[in-house]
Amino acid sequence: MESMYDILLELPMFKGASYNKISEIVGKAKFHFLKYLPGERIIEAGEPCTHLKFIISGSVRVTAANTDGRFKVSQTLSAPDVIAPEFLFGRATDYPVTATAIDTAGLVQISKTDFVDILNSDPVFLYNYLNTLSVNAQKAVEGVLAVAAGSLEERIAFWIIALTQPSGTDIRLCCKQRDLYSLFGVQRSSFIATLDRMKNEGTIDYDSNEIRILSRKELLNRIVSAED
Repeated sequence: MESMYDILLELPMFKGASYNKISEIVGKAKFHFLKYLPGERIIEAGEPCTHLKFIISGSVRVTAANTDGRFKVSQTLSAPDVIAPEFLFGRATDYPVTATAIDTAGLVQISKTDFVDILNSDPVFLYNYLNTLSVNAQKAVEGVLAVAAGSLEERIAFWIIALTQPSGTDIRLCCKQRDLYSLFGVQRSSFIATLDRMKNEGTIDYDSNEIRILSRKELLNRIVSAED
């Protein structure tokens, strides 16, 4: 069985740290270990983000939705991972997502105060967190360019990339087709033709109420290659 130190060393914010450094911070910071049963809610959208929540076992379904629930993007995050880390600081510090345990999920959470102390204790932790924030910030820039002048494929890709994490799997965009092609400002025939093309390429699958992402990496490549 893995020790607590081994588990922490696998988490994205602690990658590259030494065993001795992990031992040091465990002695100073408060790590709260939590267990959630299948179907149990972990985070409610709008809840203040006061702790970093790391998944250390099992998997979690994370969903972002608009206010009336007509548009939903969901993904599965599995251990070792962290839920919405970019909302711990900044102007908006409320979770924009709900998170629910899929199977029995183990989490460890760290308060903002303790996490600041950890960041100040070693450049490795600071670099890991800044890298995470930078990746998410760059998604926004890529997305604005795609929405402003990109193809329909690029705009669909931006939606998915902006609302999911790089490690997300089983990504689904749930929405009625008529709402989506109205949102993107295109005719139904053009929208369906685009979905069919993306399906034939192996990027997505879809039906009348849902688009299922088969390759998030390929969607990201669409945005990046459009800038080259």
